[in-house]
Amino acid sequence: MTAAQAEPLTETAKGIRIDRPDVSDGAALWRIAGDSGALDLNSSYSYLLWCRDFADTSAVARDETGEPVGFVTGYVRPERPDTLLVWQVAVDEAHRGLGLAAALLDGLTSRVARRHPLTTVETTITPGNTASERLFAAYAERHGATVERTVLFEANDFPDGPHQPEVLHRIGPLSP
Repeated sequence: MTAAQAEPLTETAKGIRIDRPDVSDGAALWRIAGDSGALDLNSSYSYLLWCRDFADTSAVARDETGEPVGFVTGYVRPERPDTLLVWQVAVDEAHRGLGLAAALLDGLTSRVARRHPLTTVETTITPGNTASERLFAAYAERHGATVERTVLFEANDFPDGPHQPEVLHRIGPLSP
C-alpha cells in the first residue's frame, strides 16, 4: 500500500472510504462498470492500465473490508492543464443512494486541485442518462459553476455500430 492510499481522501457514512485506486482494483472497477448498465464497458486491460497510469486523477470508494464499491476515473487534459476530464463514474448497486458518486467526484476534484490549477471539469453524457446529468448539475451547483453543453461526438463518429451522441458537459469556473 502506498502512502497516498494509506490516507483516504474522504471518510463517508457507513464505513466507506474514498482513496486512490491501485492496479489490484482494476478487476473490480471493470465489474462495477459492466454491472452499471449505463456505461460503455472498456476492456479489462484498460481498467488495469487506468488504475496504474491515472490513479492520481481517479478515485475508488471502498467498503469496510477494503473492497471497491464505486469509482470515478479521469485525467487532466494535456493541452488544458486546468481541466479534469471525468471518464466514468459508477457505484455498485448495493451501495447506490448513499451519495457516493457525489463524494467520489468532490473528493477527486479536491485532490486534483491541490496539484493542478483546476478551474474546469468536463465529462460526456449520452442523451437520456438522467442520473449522470443530475450528478454533474448538482456538482456544478455545489461548486458555484455553470454547465455548458455541446455535442462532442456525433452518433456517426463511432465506428463500432449504433451509439448515441456524447454531449460534452463543461463545468466551470469552479469556486475554491
